[in-house]
Amino acid sequence: MKKEEKTRLTYEKIINAAMEEFGTKSYDTASLNAVCETHKISKGLIYHNFKNKDELYLCCVKICFREMMEYISKKEKKADTVSGSVQNFIRVRGEFFEKNPYYRNIFFNVLLQPPIHLLKELREIRREYDLYYRECCRELLGKIRLREGITDETALECLIALQEMFNGYFQSKSYEQRDFRSLIEDHELKIGEMLDIMLYGIAKNPTEGEDIIC
Repeated sequence: MKKEEKTRLTYEKIINAAMEEFGTKSYDTASLNAVCETHKISKGLIYHNFKNKDELYLCCVKICFREMMEYISKKEKKADTVSGSVQNFIRVRGEFFEKNPYYRNIFFNVLLQPPIHLLKELREIRREYDLYYRECCRELLGKIRLREGITDETALECLIALQEMFNGYFQSKSYEQRDFRSLIEDHELKIGEMLDIMLYGIAKNPTEGEDIIC
C-alpha cells in the first residue's frame, strides 16, 4: 500500500471514530481517550493529524454542516402556505439526520450546547447554514401580508431574533440534565408552533363584551 493511501485511510479512520464519539456525546463528555480505546487508534496518530480535541471536533462539525447543506439545498422545501414551508424544511432536515444519525447529535450540540471557547469558529462554520435559513425566512415572509408600518427587513430581523431566543430557551434546558434526544425532539416539534405564533400572535383581538385578562 502506498504511503499516500495509508495516510488517507488513517485520517478517515480517525474521522469516523471521532464522528461516533461526538455524534453520541456532548463536546464536554467526548474525549480523545475514548476515541483511542474504542477504535484501537493510538493517541500519537491522532496528534499527528490533529493538534488537539478542538481541531478534531471542528473538523467533524465542518463535515456535518457541509454535507447537510449539500443535501437540503437539493431538496424542494417550498409550499403554498407558511406552515407547509416550515414543515417541509424540518422534514428535509429530519430526513438527512435519519440517514446520518451522528450528524444529528453534532448539529444540535452546536445549536444548543456549543463549547463557549469555540463560539467564533462555530459561527463561521455554520455561516452558510445561517444564511440559508435567513433566505428561507425571507421566503416565508413573502407569503404573508405584513402589518402597516412593518418592513420586510424589520420582520426578517424579528424572525431571526425569535429563533435565537427559541434556541437560547432550549440551551438553558439542555443544561438541566434532561435527556438530550428528548430535548431535540421537543425542539423540532415546537419550532413550527413558535413561528406560527410569531407570525400570527397569541392574543385574540378583543371584541365588544370581552374582557382583556392582565
